[in-house]
Amino acid sequence: MVNEGALLWEPADEVIAQAQITRYLDWLGRPGERYEDVWQWSVDHPADFWTSIWDYFGVLGERGDGPVLSGTMPGAEWFAGATLNYAENALRRTEGTALVFVGEDGARHELSCADLRAEVARVRAGLVRLGVGKGDRVAGYLPNIPEALVAFLATASLGAIWSAGSPDFGVPSIVDRFRQIEPKVLVAVDGYRYNGRRFDRAEAVAEIAGSLPSLVATVWIGEPREGGLSWGDLRAEEGPLEFEPVPFGHPLWILYSSGTTGLPKPIVHGHGGVVLEHLKSLSFHQDLGEGDVFFWYTTTGWMMWNYLIGALLVGAVPVLYDGAPIDLWKLAADEGVTYFGTGAPYIIASMKSGAEPSGLDTLRGIGSTGSPLPPEGFAWVAEKLPGIPVGSFSGGTDVCTGFVGATPLHEIRAGIIPCRSLGAPVASFDPSGKPVTGEVGELVLTGPMPSMPVMFWNDPDGSRYRDSYFDVYPGIWRHGDWIKVNEDGSCVIYGRSDSTLNRGGVRMGTSEFYRVVERFEEIADSLVIDTGQLGQEGRLLLYVTMAEGATLTDELVAALRTALREELSPRHVPNEIREVPGIPRTLSGKKLEVPVRKILLGTPVEQAANPDAMANPEVLRHFRP
Repeated sequence: MVNEGALLWEPADEVIAQAQITRYLDWLGRPGERYEDVWQWSVDHPADFWTSIWDYFGVLGERGDGPVLSGTMPGAEWFAGATLNYAENALRRTEGTALVFVGEDGARHELSCADLRAEVARVRAGLVRLGVGKGDRVAGYLPNIPEALVAFLATASLGAIWSAGSPDFGVPSIVDRFRQIEPKVLVAVDGYRYNGRRFDRAEAVAEIAGSLPSLVATVWIGEPREGGLSWGDLRAEEGPLEFEPVPFGHPLWILYSSGTTGLPKPIVHGHGGVVLEHLKSLSFHQDLGEGDVFFWYTTTGWMMWNYLIGALLVGAVPVLYDGAPIDLWKLAADEGVTYFGTGAPYIIASMKSGAEPSGLDTLRGIGSTGSPLPPEGFAWVAEKLPGIPVGSFSGGTDVCTGFVGATPLHEIRAGIIPCRSLGAPVASFDPSGKPVTGEVGELVLTGPMPSMPVMFWNDPDGSRYRDSYFDVYPGIWRHGDWIKVNEDGSCVIYGRSDSTLNRGGVRMGTSEFYRVVERFEEIADSLVIDTGQLGQEGRLLLYVTMAEGATLTDELVAALRTALREELSPRHVPNEIREVPGIPRTLSGKKLEVPVRKILLGTPVEQAANPDAMANPEVLRHFRP
């Protein structure tokens, strides 16, 4: 056991002097100022702070003469009258290496900045020939390969809107996402490799395309099916590399996050908010700059892919990797990675397997996200990679960044997140809505950030957006995590405060489980619970109530597992499937997931839920661990 708060790393004077954030503070006229004081200024004076980010990084675009910030959450508007384009800022470099791709099978290639610009121009021209323009949606069913990045940048350059899903997601899961946004073009692979196996997705792509009546074309990376275009067809002709100037809040991409009911939430982020947030976060919190090599293990279905490719904005080189996490430490060594990011479970798995990372001479920092990293994980990194700080980084798909993290100015202590991110007004609230320090409360944002969603797709009155974040504390963003904010501004995240599932850093909605499980005629009702806690991935437990006359046979269990794997993803397969006589529900019929999770984590049944608010309180006792 390692004590929480044990000191593991202190920045040397040289590290502080060379840090990106130090250069910014010098430029800002605040050299040597305490970080916590700078953070306070950044959240007390958000217009001044975010203006400084635009100016310091020389964002390409027109600022306009409108106010930097007007209105309040949930209707705050940033940089009214400004225009810019994400792709123009990402492709501003013309020399040097733009990106590196490595496949699980050993394939490797680089694209220079000139090559990347030329590829984006070709694909852009192909999209134009297909009739794609400003505001149209382009969807990708793609692994983490260069074509995904090229297709995204080409889409963004037109002012069209990108949305992606990983090919390990099943057809219903993808259709539930893409059908909401009505894409004009689908770019897809006919298969992918994972853990030594090739998975054919040609039939899945055909089924997805057939479920999207809005499509005018399906572009295949691989062997095209009848009626489809090949990637070669799309990029066949040269074209100009031009960038459509769009308003600051114009939709850039649509990400998805699921709750307990309904379809996945289509979260829309704007060009300007993402540009400013990723410039700030990647530079000051990951300490990335020109010439650095940035790796984060991710798929296109996780927001960390969007964050990874943000390396282009700061002049760093993103390393794209497609495959299973077999030996990511060797990959980082081979590629000369300067900042290595992964999910907390990979660090724990490395610790348990006795991994011995070596050859990481260029490495300056390690990032961990997806779930809280326990003190033992911090200590393992400190032991195996002495002198390399590990920064736990926590935020969400909702803002496509981290609210809390580290900087090169901060000490690293076991189990502790050193700081709240600049410009992120993070606080911990008690149930009455009062801020608390030194005790666990709800993670909230008391003011707006530019990368907050500009809207949810198909949410014309904004009600779904407001209900997702502002239903507990009026005018305050409630994120759904437990957090403790210490006196010095450091933090500890204690996991989800709601019932949304978090597996390997990918937030998944229980409603997706239920649509698959309850399709089986043998299943009358179901409930899924993630028991993950601080530092532990936890178990995924599926409870089922059988239909009259049906039994939970081994064959049915196998069929359920197969359906969840194929129709959703391997992450959705439960560790255990248990039969119960009934699923607890409220009087209004809503499934009671949070009380069951509390029971499984040790809360007495009689304290887990109010029986007077339940339709069937007698069933709770069947969920004792």
